[in-house]
Amino acid sequence: MLVTAVAALTAAPVAAQNVAVTFGTNWVAQAEHGGYYQAVADGTYAACGLDVKILPGGPQVNNRALMLAGQVDFNMGGSSLDTINAVIEGLPIVTVAATFQKDPQVIVTHPGVAKSFADLTKLDKILISDGGVTTFWAWMISAYGFKPEQREVYTFNAAPLIANPTWGMQGYLTSEPFFVEKEAGFKPDAWLIADAGYDAYSTIIETMADTVANRPEVVQCFVDGSAIGWYNFLYGDNAKAIEMIKADNPDMSDEAIAYSIAAMKEHGIVDSGDALTLGIGAMTDAHMDAFYASMVKAGVLPEGVDIKKGYTLQFVNKKTGLDLKPAE
Repeated sequence: MLVTAVAALTAAPVAAQNVAVTFGTNWVAQAEHGGYYQAVADGTYAACGLDVKILPGGPQVNNRALMLAGQVDFNMGGSSLDTINAVIEGLPIVTVAATFQKDPQVIVTHPGVAKSFADLTKLDKILISDGGVTTFWAWMISAYGFKPEQREVYTFNAAPLIANPTWGMQGYLTSEPFFVEKEAGFKPDAWLIADAGYDAYSTIIETMADTVANRPEVVQCFVDGSAIGWYNFLYGDNAKAIEMIKADNPDMSDEAIAYSIAAMKEHGIVDSGDALTLGIGAMTDAHMDAFYASMVKAGVLPEGVDIKKGYTLQFVNKKTGLDLKPAE
């Protein structure tokens, strides 16, 4: 049941009402952005004084650059790796919440090819993008013994996987398995890398250090509103949010949205781990430290980075919205 934003939102109202805020997403509108659309649709952001505009990303859009240029207030970052790299690069960007407790990255295979994640080391080839090589693939090599020569370049085309039963392919839990099944006529297996130990936060909320320092009430409202929006999107009436997603992305079907929501709920992408007790968006120092150590071991990141410069726990872990989750 959808709880009214006024009753649920615990953040103190911002000094002025209807403060204009722009939130840039990391891709075109989709179910993976649903909680933010929900918070706009049901008035949750407005309840504490924010007039939020969602600016969809896409292949030709760099909303993080727009944030650095002062044209976007909050940005949907990729993962904890972005948080740490911002410190390394000297960027004044701060992660203020981690919407996804699990990175939705999966390895997709033909059904029955493997019985465990470790079995994937026996695949002939795995389609991995250039971006994946220096992130989760490096971790897979370090943690499980995958071989660099197993990698085949992924061009975001599933045809090579479909044609080769002993191959694997990277993908997003909420999309590639759905589209492979539609195209190939079989239901593939999808191996969630997070469940194998890759413990990056994903779909983080970023803002500028100046915003954290000088407009903390705006940050708190946006973080709390986003958490409540996600609870209501996953467990309440999300019809209006879905309408907004489809308006921003007419190519998105009801079937694809339903698949994505079901996958996020089944696998705890948003609501698992620390979020179960601390609320959606939760982050902890221990989690960040463990991820950083694993990336150093994998040779992805250098030692000696003060990663705490890249994030703050000031706005999360307040259990905001926990009461909106239905009792099991």
